[in-house]
Amino acid sequence: MGYSGARGGLEAILAAEDLVRRARDHAPAPWAPNEQITARFRLAVDRVMGEAGLYHADTSAAALRQAEGDPLEAAHLVRAHRSTLPRLAVSEPIDPDEMVVLRRIVPAFREPDGPQLLGRTTDYTGRLLEQPAGPPPRRSHTPATPPERTETQRRPGRFLDLLRKLDLVVDHRRVDDPEPFDITRKPARPPAERSAALASMARAETGALVALWYRSILGPDGDIHEVTLGEVRHGRLPLRVRHPHTGNPVRVGEFRATEAEAIEDLDGADEDRSRFDVGYGLCFGHNERKAIAMANLDVANRRFGRTGPLEQLLLLTTDGLDSAGFLEHLKLPHYVTFRSMVERKQAMRAAAEAGPRVAEPAGQECR
Repeated sequence: MGYSGARGGLEAILAAEDLVRRARDHAPAPWAPNEQITARFRLAVDRVMGEAGLYHADTSAAALRQAEGDPLEAAHLVRAHRSTLPRLAVSEPIDPDEMVVLRRIVPAFREPDGPQLLGRTTDYTGRLLEQPAGPPPRRSHTPATPPERTETQRRPGRFLDLLRKLDLVVDHRRVDDPEPFDITRKPARPPAERSAALASMARAETGALVALWYRSILGPDGDIHEVTLGEVRHGRLPLRVRHPHTGNPVRVGEFRATEAEAIEDLDGADEDRSRFDVGYGLCFGHNERKAIAMANLDVANRRFGRTGPLEQLLLLTTDGLDSAGFLEHLKLPHYVTFRSMVERKQAMRAAAEAGPRVAEPAGQECR
């Protein structure tokens, strides 16, 4: 705390924190409980869970309330809280095909294997602000009951499987099953495994990842390279751990996740132009922007990451806590370093005004 070194600095810091607490505790609106935040701001809560790397809606809602709606600050609070929790067990690997699908769209194919489930979305309606704010008016008619979905409809086949049957996609599946890179235990540095890049993107700041994806598809003249989205899913996945006594996997809960598969047209000189490449994205909660950007960047990193700066950007610049932390520290006192910069400028100016020094002729004695 750089300000604590100045006269009255510690008192000023405590007073500033007290202002935050008083404004928060004595606001004209009542204190919103966690249930209301998770129900009314579900997408913000899901974003905090994903960027913090901790799936717990109540904790993310409490952090979002304490951060006064700032998702990046809320993710910082949750990640700090996460560092204090013991690691009791490691969950078992799960097959994404076990997902109970709540929403599923296949933009690349008109009639995919299984239904298009639009789910809970406003993607297809106009962005109009509803007035007045508050609860919607009561309707005189009974709302329609959503159709019941069968087990097959909730677990449809994948569009990627159809491409594989047609032999139109490069198969990157591995025979071995290496241990995934744990970015919570050690930082990922280039050159990194694919699991490290995927884990970094899953915990990345959503806006940073979307911006990096947009730049990666933007051509030199502002034209956008062709991008095709294969499939997007949002649903519930099981959480299993090993029983400490029997050693058998036991289902202890479930969590929601968003999954995306992006299709890339291969056109490189050393690539198989008769096939497509497919990128993958998976993140906590309902966050389709992140999953789609992640899937596209997964392909781009595989194709160009080793020859350009993309991998370094993915691993080192998209983490919200890293980038925002460096930005936030600029608000701390820097008068000592800036004073040294000012003195260097003044010394350079003085040297320039004095002009070049004239050398004495060789062999002449000074009298």
